[in-house]
Amino acid sequence: MLPDDVEDLDPGLAAERTTLAWARTAMAFGAVGAAMLKNEPVAGAIVLAMTPLIWALGRFVGRRVVRPELLSRRLLLVSVIVVIVSVLAVVVAFIGHSPASLGQLLPRHG
Repeated sequence: MLPDDVEDLDPGLAAERTTLAWARTAMAFGAVGAAMLKNEPVAGAIVLAMTPLIWALGRFVGRRVVRPELLSRRLLLVSVIVVIVSVLAVVVAFIGHSPASLGQLLPRHG
């Protein structure tokens, strides 16, 4: 019986590529967080604090899945983490803005 996904036949270096992609993402978060520390120390610290979390998640996701039920759990975990990171990114983006400057970002009606 053949699997539904062709990559399941011979995944090759897919797990290694996934791990490297997550590692690059973690390094990017570290670089951006370090750059943000100069102008926005609180936001930069938050981004830097997320760097090890993203790296650890990449190590977890990059492992080969032996049982199919673990794959759905991993996908759920990744989805939840991505949503959390996205929400934190929005919060961090608005931390450095005063209410007056936020009013300039919003479109004016009428």
